[in-house]
Amino acid sequence: MAALEYEGRHFEVRPGETVLDALLAGGVDAPHSCRSGHCRTCLARVVDGSIPRGSQVGLKDAWRELGLVLTCCTVPETDLVIAPVGGLGLEVGATITETVRLAADVVRVRMTLDAPLEHRGGQYVTLVRGDGLARSYSTANVPDRDPFLELHVRVIAGGSMSGWLAGANLAGERVAIRGPDGECFYVADRTTEPLLLVGAGTGLAPLWAVAQDALRRGHTGRIVLVHGAVEAKGLYLVEELRELTREHGNFEYVGSVLRGEPEAGIEIGPIDALIRTRFPSLRGWRVYLCGNPELVFDLRKKVFLAGASTRDIHADAFVGRPTRAA
Repeated sequence: MAALEYEGRHFEVRPGETVLDALLAGGVDAPHSCRSGHCRTCLARVVDGSIPRGSQVGLKDAWRELGLVLTCCTVPETDLVIAPVGGLGLEVGATITETVRLAADVVRVRMTLDAPLEHRGGQYVTLVRGDGLARSYSTANVPDRDPFLELHVRVIAGGSMSGWLAGANLAGERVAIRGPDGECFYVADRTTEPLLLVGAGTGLAPLWAVAQDALRRGHTGRIVLVHGAVEAKGLYLVEELRELTREHGNFEYVGSVLRGEPEAGIEIGPIDALIRTRFPSLRGWRVYLCGNPELVFDLRKKVFLAGASTRDIHADAFVGRPTRAA
């Protein structure tokens, strides 16, 4: 067994066990979310010991040089001493200015940042509460246009972070932002090519940012945004999206719900069936996919089979597992 030290506490890590699992088994309320190395919520710093293989996959070079690792992917090969990442300048302070319900289970959170954060609309960041609770969310606005950072948070019953954000008025509350990361953002290099934006639930957040950014940058190709939910009440920003449709001849919004009565602009049935029917060939399209991992992975395969090039499929999956408790 490898010995592990974290904030003065000592743990034993069983063969094949990750640092994150060892910490959680030892009663440490360690930040985490996806447990698959994608969300970056579980970052920690190796203070002493050899950095294990596979523990830094996908991290920026500067973060690797600082000894940062993803604890959910870190299987110790030697004894390790690790520490939280606070104080390394990886986070920007922020003040919450507004929390507004967009749907029964979606709250919009806006905040001002203490310092500039270089990011593109649609990338995801990690929101860190004062007590260390952390959760990753996609950004939902165009940063060089708006003087705030906007997140759309799915409210989970009993969720520690989402429940807190959806609760009392948090205006003035201090938090920190870590990041950004992710590939769901608009690149204005092929402005005449069609864009297909597909998401479910709060997967709309990055797509909303991508659509606004593309239109603002003068994208002339066709843009179709498809947002899915179980029922029509799960759709949000409907009027804002319809307004974009009225204002821009190359933009189209389509709502997709699994059950309910058909109405203008909203189709009934699985979102993948809608995509297959409407877009039998996606050759030459750029495709953005956001939502729960199962949906994203399934759609990625299907849009590729429909002709979309691998390099033109951009996907960030919202992780369904909680960060400490969502």
